[in-house]
Amino acid sequence: MNEILCSSGAFIGKRNDDDYRLLKTYAEKLDCDGFELLISRTWYPEMDKLIETVKSYKLNIPVIHANKILGEYLCGMTASFDDGVYSEYIMTDSEEQELFEKGTECFLLNLKAAKELGASKMVLHLWNGIASDKRLDNNIRRFGAWKELADKEGIDLLVENVVCNNNDPLSNMNRVADAYKDAGFVYDTKMAEFHDQTLDLFERPNLRLLKEDRIRHLHINDYGGGYMDWGNMKILPIGSGHVNFESFFENMLAWGYNGDYTVETTALGKDGRVDTDMLNDCFKRIREYIARYSGR
Repeated sequence: MNEILCSSGAFIGKRNDDDYRLLKTYAEKLDCDGFELLISRTWYPEMDKLIETVKSYKLNIPVIHANKILGEYLCGMTASFDDGVYSEYIMTDSEEQELFEKGTECFLLNLKAAKELGASKMVLHLWNGIASDKRLDNNIRRFGAWKELADKEGIDLLVENVVCNNNDPLSNMNRVADAYKDAGFVYDTKMAEFHDQTLDLFERPNLRLLKEDRIRHLHINDYGGGYMDWGNMKILPIGSGHVNFESFFENMLAWGYNGDYTVETTALGKDGRVDTDMLNDCFKRIREYIARYSGR
């Protein structure tokens, strides 16, 4: 275990037309053990072609990151800012069901990519967007249907501790853990730091997530903003923000974490260039932390 992965989202995005073929280009330049493929909605119409193409690269892709907006299909509401005014719309039962069915179609495309590319894990933003976790009971209830689909394919559907508007990620994770006794999670250091709770994972009542082996994957990213600083959401490379990685790694490895790590740090510049040196430095730092604190 202990593979260090690179998210495709670190170097593929709107600035290079979401071109998944760049996986091959940058795989040769990155000193990682494999990739976490972040699914873009723009890929849905050509998912079969994408799968065939990426398979031909013969890359190690043990994790698929489902399209980030999937959670918005589960909450039964929409929210928007129009001319600076926030508004919400609570859907009728029939509208909720229609949206959920549409979301399930999208989820199945993500799941197909995971299955065909040989991934064993899939990351899900169970809450996401402006509405985020306001109606989290809906999201949690409907999550079971998607989890069952993933379980049938032998893929571990992992809920990420993404930022939220109404509660906090750890509280939300505990609610999911209460509802599903075998549900697993991804813990992202940047997302946690946004809510000032990176090290709260190692305190009661959150320790149960470690004791029950619920944390099955890690996203290792830095954060430089303040508490719930919505205007400062940039994903930073390790050492460029204020995440206490020394304590985080020391505690995680003391609890026996033996899973994989993904770097998501934005390396795609405004000019379209990718800072591969920065990404390689992140991989190196993670390996150093693992070497320092393993076996203690």
